Amino acid sequence: MAANRISTASESGPALADAPLEGKALLDRARSLSNRPEDQIAKACGYVGPSGRILKKSFYRALVAAKGYVLPSASGGSVGSKGRQAEFRTRVHGNGNLLIGQAYTRRMGLEPGQEFRIEIHKETGSIWLLPMNASNE
Repeated sequence: MAANRISTASESGPALADAPLEGKALLDRARSLSNRPEDQIAKACGYVGPSGRILKKSFYRALVAAKGYVLPSASGGSVGSKGRQAEFRTRVHGNGNLLIGQAYTRRMGLEPGQEFRIEIHKETGSIWLLPMNASNE
């Protein structure tokens, strides 16, 4: 019975502390478990996060890389993504508000609490933000 337990443990994949399989080891393991659901294959290959969530995207990327394909990475070489990127576009909301998001204010070096006077350039319709200071008031 103890031998049965040992073989079951080895089939479940690497322990959570071990690094996920890559390359030929990943391909061999995935091939040997090809008759099982994808979640079980990913888990058996070590693609499980600290909370127990199965890391499918990382698993699929590792499979593709193990097959020899090079995937472009939008985040400078890391596997994860950086989230939404600034598009330098906005639109007027239904309530008439125009939102300028944090990505733009951070890029401009603006700090919370700074005040600006809004002017509309007559010729171009551009909106100007003029910093409020003692001499402007």
